[in-house]
Amino acid sequence: MRILHTADWHLGQRFIQGHERTEEHRHFLDWLIATIQQEKVEVLIIAGDVFDTGSPSNQALELYYDFLLKLRQTGCRDVVVVGGNHDSPATLNAPARLLRHLRVHVVGCVPECFEEQVLVLDDANGRPGLVVCAVPFLRDRDVRLSVPGESAEEREARIKQGLADHYARVADIEQVWQLKALGVPVLATGHLYAAGAAPSDSERTIHVGNLGQVTADHFPAVFDYVALGHLHRPQRVGGREHIRYSGSPIALSFSEVDHGKEVLLVEFAAGKLAELRSRPVPGARRLVRFHGTLEEVGAALVAYDNAGYALPAWADVQVHSELSQLEVAEALLKVIDALDRHQLVVLARRHLRLIALRPLGSGPDDDEAAASLTRSLHDFTAREVFEQRLDAEPAEARAELLRTFDELLEGL
Repeated sequence: MRILHTADWHLGQRFIQGHERTEEHRHFLDWLIATIQQEKVEVLIIAGDVFDTGSPSNQALELYYDFLLKLRQTGCRDVVVVGGNHDSPATLNAPARLLRHLRVHVVGCVPECFEEQVLVLDDANGRPGLVVCAVPFLRDRDVRLSVPGESAEEREARIKQGLADHYARVADIEQVWQLKALGVPVLATGHLYAAGAAPSDSERTIHVGNLGQVTADHFPAVFDYVALGHLHRPQRVGGREHIRYSGSPIALSFSEVDHGKEVLLVEFAAGKLAELRSRPVPGARRLVRFHGTLEEVGAALVAYDNAGYALPAWADVQVHSELSQLEVAEALLKVIDALDRHQLVVLARRHLRLIALRPLGSGPDDDEAAASLTRSLHDFTAREVFEQRLDAEPAEARAELLRTFDELLEGL
C-alpha cells in the first residue's frame, strides 16, 4: 500500500494586500496529480487546513473539487481529508456523503459517533489494506470539560491529557487492534502543535494545540505512521521517523522562504512501514527578501533573475537608512517602477508605504521603535493588538488573559 501525505494547502489564502495565491495552488495541484500518477499512489492523506478560512472563496472551492475530480483519473483509490484549525467543519462535511461515492473520506471534526474516525481502506485485491484513524483538529470541547476556578497550569495539564486520551481511545477501538493483529498497518492523522517542533510565523496560534503540546510518546505504539498537519516546516516529531509533519506545499509567509517544500511518500509492506521518502514540491513563485542599505537593496532588486519560475517573485523589502522615510520611499519607487513586473513584484506591507526605517548604528530598542512607527493597524494581527492592550494590565495577569483571548479566537 502506497500513501502520499500532504497538509496545510490553505486554498484561498490572500497574501499581503490581498494578493491571491490561486495560480500557485493550481500549479501545485496539477503537479500533485502528476506525482500521484507517476508514483502509483493508492491513498492520499490531507492532514488539515485544506482552506485558509472557514468561508473559502468560490475559486478556492473550485480548486478543491476540480482536484478531487481529476484524481479519479489516476490510480489513487482513496482520499482521506481531516479538518484543521483554519477549516470550517461544516464546509468540509457538507458534501461528505456525496464525496464518499468517490471514495473521498472527510472527517471535518470529531463525529458524534466516535468510531467513525476509524476508516478501513481496501487494497487492490479488495481486502483490508490500511486502517486510518482519521483524527481532525481537536477543539477545546473535544478534549476537556471546563472546570470553574482551575489554574492555567491545571488547564494545560487537562488539555494535554485530553489529547493523549483521545488518541488512546481511538487506538483502543476494537476494529483497530483486531486488524493490526492480522497484519494490517495502522495510520493516524492529527492537526496540532507537537512539543519540540519548529513553527514559522504563518501558523495561526491554536489554543488546544499550543497549550497541549503533545509529545511523540502520546501517540500509541499501534500507529505505524502518524501524518500531521499545522506546522508548515517539514519535520519529525521527537526524532521519530514515523511521526511527521509534511509541511505546507507553498511558502505561506516570508518567514518560510528558506523552507524546503515537500510531500511524503509512505509505503507499507507485510503490515510494516517499508519506505518513507520525501518528494520536493517545485515552486511556481519565489518569495524573496531584500534587506540592507538603500544602495544594496536597489542593486539587488535590479539584478534579480526569476529564471525557472512560472510566476513573478514577490519581494519583501526593508531599508536601513539615516534618510527620512519619504526620501527612501521616493528613491525606492524609482527603482521599482523600472522593474519588469513579470519578474518581480514588491509587496508593500511594511515597505514603501510602510518602510521599516532603521537609522544606521541604532540598537535593538531603537529598531523596534522605528519599525513600530511605520506600521498601521492593518499590519497587526488581532493577537498583536491584544498583546499591546495587555501592556496596561498587571504583569502577573497577562499570561492568563492571553490564554483566554486565544481560546476566544479559536471559538470565533
